[in-house]
Amino acid sequence: MSSTSPAFKLSPVRIALVQLGQTGADKSFNLKHARESVLRAAKEGPDGGADMVVLPECFNSPYGVQFFSTYAETLPGLFASVKQRNTVAPADADKQWAIDNKDNAHAVEPSPALLDASESVRMLSGVAKEANVVLVGGSIPERDEASGKLYNTSLVFDKQGRIIAVHRKLHLFDIDIPGKMTFQESETLTPGDQITVFDCDYGRFGLAICYDLRFPEVAMVSARLGAAAMLYPGAFNTTTGPLAWELLLRARAVDNQMYTVGCSPARPPEGYPAWGHSTVVDPIAQVVTTTDEKETILWTQLDPERLKEVRKVVPVATQRRFDVYPNVAN
Repeated sequence: MSSTSPAFKLSPVRIALVQLGQTGADKSFNLKHARESVLRAAKEGPDGGADMVVLPECFNSPYGVQFFSTYAETLPGLFASVKQRNTVAPADADKQWAIDNKDNAHAVEPSPALLDASESVRMLSGVAKEANVVLVGGSIPERDEASGKLYNTSLVFDKQGRIIAVHRKLHLFDIDIPGKMTFQESETLTPGDQITVFDCDYGRFGLAICYDLRFPEVAMVSARLGAAAMLYPGAFNTTTGPLAWELLLRARAVDNQMYTVGCSPARPPEGYPAWGHSTVVDPIAQVVTTTDEKETILWTQLDPERLKEVRKVVPVATQRRFDVYPNVAN
């Protein structure tokens, strides 16, 4: 028994990964530095700049459970406005998505209340429009305006500065590696409850954050919804990064025959020891581009012809046996 998936949607796109450094206690500086880096990513690079720019996880604040509450911002009215396609069953995805997105109905102009409440949204929306790029705004600590709960939240902006996707980190980074590292995001954060896939000028993309990368179901569902690439703002560290960062990006790519994009912060001289090594992997698990731990910008292209070739030669998307393992599909 074969399975079916919506055809992927991807146009040639120049993408830049901002491996941001110098992030510290001064949020105003962090936002200013991120803004300048997005503008540079949009204008420079080997192919004349980027069409899409990705920032890393927690780009506006130091990374640590002790910082999330201090740096958290509210996003008033946003979740009532933004439509996510993840509530649609894969078999009905294309039909329902076309209905939901008629006349770009999924794009939300940030309200005055939202812009007033969130200086990060204000900066991200403005620079996406100024730079004329699709901007994946890494992630920021978010405080829910109704419950007061804290989330690790990523927002995506179109070239007009409108919000086209919001993702709350699904899987919280709770680990205890004896003699090396203990980290408990659940001490302060609440997990999200939705897989996030969005359309933009260049195709359909899945969005997840850092530890979400370890869970193959997120990428599989996104691919079955027609995503051509998974975007992962992340902050693996010097303990987990050498073992798993590239391995997981390559695994998610080859499992689902899609591009994977992992954007990390640079490693700071003190504080949370980010692994860095931002990386793009192609649909056959080959590393397209990567770097070391230092602050930098990576530019590359996502090629729909490469995706088409890989899926034609080894058509796993149509060969999955959900009659044998239906629990994975439900």
